[in-house]
Amino acid sequence: MASRSLPASLTRRLLSSTPRSARTPTRSFACAPSRIQSTLWQSYRPALRIAGQRRAFASTPRTRMADVDDATDPRSIEREADEVDVLIVGGGPAGLSAAIKLKQLANEAGNEDFRVLVLEKAGELGDHIVSGNVIEPSALDELLPNWRSEDNPERFFDITPAKEDRLRFLTKTGSIPLPKPPQMNNHGNFIISLNQMVKWLGERAEEVGVEIYPGFAASEILYNHEGVVRGVATNDLGISRDGKAKDSFERGMEFHARVTLLGEGCHGSLSKQVIKKYDLRRDSQHQTYGLGIKEVWEVQPEKFQSGLVVHSMGYPLPKDTYGGGWMYHFGDNLVSIGLVVGLDYPNPWLAPYGEFQKMKHHPLYKDTLEGGKCISYGARTLIEGGFQSIPKLAFPGGALLGDSAGLVNVPKIKGTHTAMRSGMMAAEATWDALQGNTDGGTVFLFDYEDKMRKSSVWAELKTVRNMRPSFHTPLGIYGGVLYSGLEAYVFRGKTPWTLKHGKADHAATKTADQCPKIEYPKPDGKISFDILTSVSRSGTNHEEDQPCHLQVKDWDAHAQKEWPKYKGVENRFCPAGVYEYVDDDTKELGVRFQINAQNCVHCKTCDIKVPDQDINWQTPQGGEGPKYVLT
Repeated sequence: MASRSLPASLTRRLLSSTPRSARTPTRSFACAPSRIQSTLWQSYRPALRIAGQRRAFASTPRTRMADVDDATDPRSIEREADEVDVLIVGGGPAGLSAAIKLKQLANEAGNEDFRVLVLEKAGELGDHIVSGNVIEPSALDELLPNWRSEDNPERFFDITPAKEDRLRFLTKTGSIPLPKPPQMNNHGNFIISLNQMVKWLGERAEEVGVEIYPGFAASEILYNHEGVVRGVATNDLGISRDGKAKDSFERGMEFHARVTLLGEGCHGSLSKQVIKKYDLRRDSQHQTYGLGIKEVWEVQPEKFQSGLVVHSMGYPLPKDTYGGGWMYHFGDNLVSIGLVVGLDYPNPWLAPYGEFQKMKHHPLYKDTLEGGKCISYGARTLIEGGFQSIPKLAFPGGALLGDSAGLVNVPKIKGTHTAMRSGMMAAEATWDALQGNTDGGTVFLFDYEDKMRKSSVWAELKTVRNMRPSFHTPLGIYGGVLYSGLEAYVFRGKTPWTLKHGKADHAATKTADQCPKIEYPKPDGKISFDILTSVSRSGTNHEEDQPCHLQVKDWDAHAQKEWPKYKGVENRFCPAGVYEYVDDDTKELGVRFQINAQNCVHCKTCDIKVPDQDINWQTPQGGEGPKYVLT
């Protein structure tokens, strides 16, 4: 393949980001406890993902503020640009599956110069990935058929076959066995670390020629004069907290593409802009979300049951709140434990983090965790709207993938295989569209919409469409459990009706005086922990002197709207201690609203749940945020 020179600013940013993004967590999580701690942060390795190609670095001198006239607004400096065939924003399962499939098709056609580029805001692939995760392997089997072959030296990341399923309804101290719905049958599935799987997928993508640039935060959609998406721009670097350019200022990069695929994950900052601009939700219901909070523990060997999959409902959540817990035994004495709380909960006194700490003290979980050690923490919102909330998937010049499109089977508690399939179908549609578009005109992926509606993903989501909204009946969780049982065993998705979701998550929040106040017990430091201790286990880091990526136009005006009605709901819904109301006698309310953006784990809860919708989550500098391990 002919060598191309990278634009100068891209070269500089790749080189300057190497120390941050080159630290590589261990690929194996099936190892002894002593090895786990010692291998979480390994030695440096180059982080330049150039897909095996030998690309010459450009040698243009770096332009700093000292070289710019004082009267010049540095943000008026023209960005350098790179041209690719297909640009993919987000290096998760959907984005990487699309990238791999595209390069497979191009290579089979003998077109090795076909450029597929993946931008990922995390410092390394997988750093921002957090999930349960029990994976259904069907999509992997299709994308990489030999991934489990004993003859393949790179055959797979570490996996644990799921052996036993348990479903329990919890009271405060009791545990009632429930029949396992067929959707929750995990025979043939595997318990994995999705974080590690994404790293492995990235290696497979490199092998087929995908270019992957970690540490590049896409912050702006670029449009041509006809309003068609033509790519993205990454954010500027070297801007101080007050918005002024520092000596280290560097203009962001533009990446232009014939097709742009957005696979940012749940509630992506660019995806929500595209959905609004093109009114992609005009024929669907609003999206609804859950917040998943997770820990990974090393447990005592005698308490470890390899392949055990446990799910629970009920305690500690109140009956008007959808959600449930999980506990998966995987690797060597490792347990993934977590709680998902539906963000349409009404009580502003409820704190999902506090509910998770309470849940761990229930005998079902405590008996396993006691004597063990928590080694990792993470939190992320997830899509719960299902079939009713899938927007139009294609837009002029691109498409939505995976969680950006809302393709999660909530009753099945699975979304990885659907995300991967969406990426693969988008890749096929993109390849076909580009082969038939030789005049450089607008590419519209009509085929992607058609493929999805005829696919197993569409049928799967349609079958379970009424289960999640059934929990909005006056009977709450009890009515939802009863109706879901009828859907699972009797109706099997063939009912002529489609239930609607309740209010949007932010609008479902009642005022504080309408709800009982919830007091959470003090953490014991053994099973339950304070929130800052947990955040320290997420590896989260942000440079302090940069604009706050949690955008609130006027902090005082925000407090005037939110505090009298909700008494600090932001502090309680955030699983990272980002938001605070601090006592301040100089303020009319007696409190001051404060944002500790350095703590942010990029979960997006604030953007979704804040009642007056005046917090906008925007990408911080690339390479920042959590650095998850084994999640």
